[in-house]
Amino acid sequence: MPLFKKRTVGKPGEWYYCLEHKKVEEGPDCPGKDRFGPYASRTEAEHAMETARERNLQWENDSRWRDAPAGERGDD
Repeated sequence: MPLFKKRTVGKPGEWYYCLEHKKVEEGPDCPGKDRFGPYASRTEAEHAMETARERNLQWENDSRWRDAPAGERGDD
């Protein structure tokens, strides 16, 4: 008995952005390693790369994620 059941057909209303084909798909057509999502709408999926860039920039500039010497972290 398989531990995880592979879903061959996506649910209507689930939108993904395929990194391999650089296109929006309804339902998970491509493997999980090649996609972002699910998104609630096609428009959200269309902006997936922009959203990822914005989040990466926020994380890169977040002082909580900077490497600090062990007594200066403030997370005691």
